[in-house]
Amino acid sequence: MAIPILQFWEKYYTNPDEGLGSTYERFIINEVLFKTVKHFKIKKVLEAPSFGFTGMSGINSMGLVQKNCEISLIDHDQNRINYIKNTWNSMNMSLDIRFCDDYLNLPFEDKSFEMSWNFSALWFTPDLKLFLKELDRLSSKVILLMVPNQTGIGYLQQKYTGKDDLKKYLNEDCIKIPNIKSIMNQMGWKLLSHELIDCPLWPDIGMSKEDFLKKFHLDFLIKKPKVQINNNPLTILDYYSGAKPEMINDMKKYEFFERNAPNTFKKIWSHHQYLLFVKNEK
Repeated sequence: MAIPILQFWEKYYTNPDEGLGSTYERFIINEVLFKTVKHFKIKKVLEAPSFGFTGMSGINSMGLVQKNCEISLIDHDQNRINYIKNTWNSMNMSLDIRFCDDYLNLPFEDKSFEMSWNFSALWFTPDLKLFLKELDRLSSKVILLMVPNQTGIGYLQQKYTGKDDLKKYLNEDCIKIPNIKSIMNQMGWKLLSHELIDCPLWPDIGMSKEDFLKKFHLDFLIKKPKVQINNNPLTILDYYSGAKPEMINDMKKYEFFERNAPNTFKKIWSHHQYLLFVKNEK
């Protein structure tokens, strides 16, 4: 698995270069988030846990500020919370971020949020049922859960090579789709959508996507966009700050599989999937 993120997450706060893979991933996440908050008219959002398998932690919800949403985050590491605060402050964005060591007693009143969500973070929770019960308590409209695509070749390869670390650091039962669906159904939440996402040209492997494309002589695919490989740091923060407004169009140039591939292909190639739940009307 991509266990190095557990040890080296801090480096992204001094050098936010996330590379092509994570930058593309963030724009795809935004597409799902933006569509969801628009459809359900959501203004108050909780992201918990905020630490997941990505580059710089704590910025997944940053795009929602541009949609006039109020954002709250939960993290279990006080040092990382300080880094996240500084990052949001540097972007002149407002954030409510709080500490919770086990995610089982989140520090908010009932129905404080219209939507709660997380990205590749569920396996950091010690008990899936108790955690989802907390999201149920806090959420009035939508619960959006994004987890790795467990049938993807990248996930299976990393699971095999990192099986010891997976067992030691993560709770894989918490990201299993049948477990999530069963618990959410018991609590009265209806599965509205279940989609495979994050399906770019490159596989979900533990190496630089730029290096991967070079290795197979496909680097010509990333020479045309204005975002150049092995050049300046590549981070979505430059898009949010307005320094590189062209970045969204650059990333869209890699969406061929995302938009056109059949689900049979996406099942083995997509990096992630999401489950969108809405509260059943009584």
